[in-house]
Amino acid sequence: MFDHVQIKVASLAESLPFYEAVLGSLGYKNVFEIEDVVVGFGTSTHDMLEISQSGPDAPLSQFVHIALVAKSKEAVQDFYETALAHGATCNGVPGLRDYEPGYFAAFVIDPNGHNLEVVYRDSNTSTGH
Repeated sequence: MFDHVQIKVASLAESLPFYEAVLGSLGYKNVFEIEDVVVGFGTSTHDMLEISQSGPDAPLSQFVHIALVAKSKEAVQDFYETALAHGATCNGVPGLRDYEPGYFAAFVIDPNGHNLEVVYRDSNTSTGH
């Protein structure tokens, strides 16, 4: 459905180490960049999360909840631990959720206040909404 999604951060330079680490833990890499303006992470320029420098008078993105795909429960755990080690706060420890069978996820609040979820859907039990 989406080609890309963009969120605004207070400082791109300060936010990049966090996003490089947590998105790298899921296998996503820097696929697009306009220096000091925006960096896109994903598998291609047609499947990416863009992190963008907010302007001096522009507000940060607010009330953002982005769910990222993990390939395993271990990848969810790794993302969670990497995020906490890079300044995120816990918003839900890794574990099964009652949203649907096989929905294993973790939630963190990034240093800019964005709610990031990482989810693994067990194909043997998930209904995949």
